[in-house]
Amino acid sequence: MCSENLAVLLTLIFCFISSGNLCKRYSPINVLEEEYFSFCCPKKPQHEGQVIHWYKEKKGEEMLIHGDSRIDLNGSNLRFWPILLNDTGIYQCCLKNGTWKRSCKEWSLNVIKRNKNNCFTEEHLLTGRDGIIGTGYSFTCSDTNDSTNVINITWYKDCIESINKRGEEEWQIDQLTEKDGGKYTCVKTILHAGKKYNSTSTTNLNVKGIEENVPKLIGSAYNVFKTEIGKEEILNCTAFLGYSNFVEVQYDLYWIVHDDIIEKCQNNNSLCQKEECKYNENGKKYVMRQLWFKRVKEENINCSYKCIFSENGFEQQTFILQKECNPDLPVHAFTAGMIMAIIFSFIAVMMVILCVIFKIELILLFRDITGKDETLGDGKLYDAFVSYLKDCTPICGEERKFALEILPKTLEDHFGYKLCIFERDISPGGAIIDDIQSSIDRSRRLIIILSQNYVSDQVMFELEVGLHKALVERKIKVILIEYMPKNYFDFLPKSLELLSSSQVVKWKEEKSLPLKSKFWKKLRYAMPAKPTISAACQGVMLQDKRKRTSTFGITSEPSLACY
Repeated sequence: MCSENLAVLLTLIFCFISSGNLCKRYSPINVLEEEYFSFCCPKKPQHEGQVIHWYKEKKGEEMLIHGDSRIDLNGSNLRFWPILLNDTGIYQCCLKNGTWKRSCKEWSLNVIKRNKNNCFTEEHLLTGRDGIIGTGYSFTCSDTNDSTNVINITWYKDCIESINKRGEEEWQIDQLTEKDGGKYTCVKTILHAGKKYNSTSTTNLNVKGIEENVPKLIGSAYNVFKTEIGKEEILNCTAFLGYSNFVEVQYDLYWIVHDDIIEKCQNNNSLCQKEECKYNENGKKYVMRQLWFKRVKEENINCSYKCIFSENGFEQQTFILQKECNPDLPVHAFTAGMIMAIIFSFIAVMMVILCVIFKIELILLFRDITGKDETLGDGKLYDAFVSYLKDCTPICGEERKFALEILPKTLEDHFGYKLCIFERDISPGGAIIDDIQSSIDRSRRLIIILSQNYVSDQVMFELEVGLHKALVERKIKVILIEYMPKNYFDFLPKSLELLSSSQVVKWKEEKSLPLKSKFWKKLRYAMPAKPTISAACQGVMLQDKRKRTSTFGITSEPSLACY
């Protein structure tokens, strides 16, 4: 039984190999859509009871193919009338006895979408065909396995029909010239069941000069490589052997050092030459042999290693290993680095300058975005106590208007601060000194409005108490509003000179009135961070203010709903 099975297997293999052109197929196979195509298996079963079955792999499973009007199972042939895009897949033909597969042949089939604007499709080209000027060359039309029903053969060169080649299976060129290069297309027309089907094949011919087919080494004759002691290195030596459609030449390719051939990589030598590797690329044949330094030694440095290639002549390439030193920085890299360093330095300086110039604006923007609030949980009632000249009406009417109208209207109504103004917020009849000290204790800032007439027992007391709490007790911060230039106030305490520039704000009359003026920005910067109140909340406060203020007389406590 075993000998019988072996005979069947050998016979099947022989059929695949020697059944002539009918069974000559290579995998993968590229076929144009909507054309006739056929696979071939052995022509007939070799033993009684054995039949041929065709399978297609679908979702990882083999599916038995059943014939229909388009797919014809004709003995050893599987034919498509025509083949379609969804026929792409892996196919098998198997000799089968019952449920037991004796032997199978497998192909990978790729159906390509046709380019309907050209006589050939790029993906269907048989590329890598090269010819040498002065030699002969021939093209054979596609094999259809159905030569009896062929009714027409048409040849094209670069999509131009060749009239004198009609009906011929082969196009023979006795001596190639440069103009013979191009794309040769053969269209074979077959009649089946009253319909015509085409089978197309296209070959791309590259015509080369005779000198381009001469075997030779590829690369420079002298090569220097930088390396390090102890490092692994591989040197490549490659030779061109000729075009794929020509007989391979006889040659030798090997490495030598000190006129001695280097051993092949069989033992544990630190230096050896690997087995040669042959490969094809773009219709050309190459061979490569590598020299392997497993660990570069001191003795390998500055030593000449030669790759020898002999084929009707003698050619060599020289390779030298040198120690890699820390190279100086290239001039262009240094120049580019300096330019980048200067640019980044300039950008950094400009950023610092802009941050200094727009420090206040940036901090106010940060407060608005984050909604930062420094007043939460400190137990204070007021954001600022306002100290100003009180007993000089009507002489200093403008100063009082600033202190009692302009300042609170902006800080309270627009920016949500709560001020303590003596004439407005402190009930009359009490102990003035105690009330002032208590109000300052309950305030986060002391705003001092310096004017030309700023002098009285009360304001001086406010000033001294505030400065003591600010500079000695560190319980409050002072904001100095220069309503008049400070050099007019020789009577003021010298401790005012200790205030930083951020705590001094200069009033510039009409120029300072707009809400976006530098005066209000700097004043807000000196005040504690607090979210700006909404428009609705501003309306509530304005109504609340009308109720509790009448010519600076107190009628009720202020509403805290908007704070």
